[in-house]
Amino acid sequence: MPRRYIPEKREVLPDVRYNSVQLQMFINRVMTRGKKSVAARVVYDALELAEQRTKRSGLELFEQAIKNVSPVMEVKPRRVGGATYQVPMEVSPARRFALATRWILQAARSRTGKSFSEKLAAELIDAVNNTGNAMRKREETHKMAEANRAFSHYRM
Repeated sequence: MPRRYIPEKREVLPDVRYNSVQLQMFINRVMTRGKKSVAARVVYDALELAEQRTKRSGLELFEQAIKNVSPVMEVKPRRVGGATYQVPMEVSPARRFALATRWILQAARSRTGKSFSEKLAAELIDAVNNTGNAMRKREETHKMAEANRAFSHYRM
């Protein structure tokens, strides 16, 4: 039983070009200062660039990148009698997508030079090939969960 009010999830309409709800959510995360058309253009340009470089469909690339970066396990702090343990937990599908999206965008923004669409395309290609900063972040998360397996009996 949750301790506080949890608002219901909003319905997100699919994006116009690929008719994908996940891609629309990704565009919403790329968006800054409410400029959705700019964010959409940046994401579509990135997907086109990635398509040209890999000869695969943009949506397929995007979905594969998200799948590769999505974490299966993560640690959550749990207080037990004055001590805080890092307890490994399975990640829910919604949170998996949220974390993967966040890590891909963070990694793309931290790259140097070039336009953002080029940085994003490069990061998506890296994610598909299981390399890059977003994948490193996932591996770190999994290592943390693996290292703290001893505390898995403190599950919430």
